[in-house]
Amino acid sequence: MSLQQIKQAIADRKMICPECRAPIGKFDKYTELTASVWDGAGDSDLETAGSKVTLICGNASCAWSERTEYWSNYIDE
Repeated sequence: MSLQQIKQAIADRKMICPECRAPIGKFDKYTELTASVWDGAGDSDLETAGSKVTLICGNASCAWSERTEYWSNYIDE
Protein backbone atom coordinates (compact mmCIF):
# COMPACT_ATOMS: atom_id res chain seq x y z
CA MET A 1 0.00 0.00 0.00
CA SER A 2 2.66 2.55 0.95
CA LEU A 3 4.78 1.78 -2.12
CA GLN A 4 1.83 2.76 -4.31
CA GLN A 5 1.31 5.95 -2.26
CA ILE A 6 4.98 6.91 -2.71
CA LYS A 7 4.88 6.26 -6.47
CA GLN A 8 1.65 8.23 -6.82
CA ALA A 9 2.90 11.22 -4.78
CA ILE A 10 6.07 11.41 -6.90
CA ALA A 11 4.10 11.04 -10.15
CA ASP A 12 1.65 13.74 -9.05
CA ARG A 13 4.61 15.94 -7.99
CA LYS A 14 3.18 16.25 -4.46
CA MET A 15 6.26 14.99 -2.60
CA ILE A 16 8.34 18.10 -1.89
CA CYS A 17 12.07 18.43 -1.16
CA PRO A 18 12.68 20.27 2.15
CA GLU A 19 15.87 21.89 0.81
CA CYS A 20 14.87 23.42 -2.53
CA ARG A 21 11.04 23.14 -2.21
CA ALA A 22 10.81 21.51 -5.67
CA PRO A 23 9.06 18.16 -6.26
CA ILE A 24 11.08 15.07 -5.34
CA GLY A 25 11.93 13.14 -8.48
CA LYS A 26 13.07 9.68 -7.34
CA PHE A 27 13.11 7.08 -4.62
CA ASP A 28 15.23 4.02 -3.94
CA LYS A 29 15.57 1.11 -1.51
CA TYR A 30 11.92 0.71 -0.46
CA THR A 31 11.38 -1.76 2.40
CA GLU A 32 8.29 -2.81 4.27
CA LEU A 33 8.88 -2.99 8.06
CA THR A 34 7.64 -6.17 9.73
CA ALA A 35 5.88 -5.96 13.09
CA SER A 36 5.27 -9.68 13.56
CA VAL A 37 5.11 -12.99 11.73
CA TRP A 38 2.84 -15.73 12.96
CA ASP A 39 2.88 -19.25 11.58
CA GLY A 40 0.71 -21.86 13.14
CA ALA A 41 -1.25 -25.00 12.25
CA GLY A 42 -1.72 -24.27 8.56
CA ASP A 43 -2.40 -20.60 9.10
CA SER A 44 0.08 -17.76 8.83
CA ASP A 45 -0.02 -13.99 9.06
CA LEU A 46 2.32 -11.07 8.54
CA GLU A 47 1.74 -7.71 10.19
CA THR A 48 3.58 -4.68 8.85
CA ALA A 49 4.60 -1.62 10.81
CA GLY A 50 5.18 0.94 8.07
CA SER A 51 7.93 1.27 5.50
CA LYS A 52 11.29 2.91 4.83
CA VAL A 53 12.43 4.51 1.62
CA THR A 54 15.34 6.60 0.37
CA LEU A 55 13.96 9.81 -1.14
CA ILE A 56 16.13 11.57 -3.72
CA CYS A 57 15.41 15.14 -4.82
CA GLY A 58 16.80 14.63 -8.32
CA ASN A 59 16.72 18.32 -9.28
CA ALA A 60 19.89 19.58 -10.96
CA SER A 61 20.74 22.20 -8.33
CA CYS A 62 19.92 20.05 -5.27
CA ALA A 63 21.74 16.97 -3.94
CA TRP A 64 19.34 16.25 -1.04
CA SER A 65 18.47 12.64 -0.22
CA GLU A 66 17.25 10.98 2.95
CA ARG A 67 16.49 7.46 4.19
CA THR A 68 13.28 7.76 6.19
CA GLU A 69 10.24 5.96 7.51
CA TYR A 70 8.45 9.31 7.77
CA TRP A 71 8.11 9.75 4.01
CA SER A 72 4.48 10.89 4.36
CA ASN A 73 5.74 14.11 6.01
CA TYR A 74 7.13 15.17 2.61
CA ILE A 75 3.77 14.92 0.82
CA ASP A 76 2.19 18.33 0.29
CA GLU A 77 -1.55 18.00 -0.21
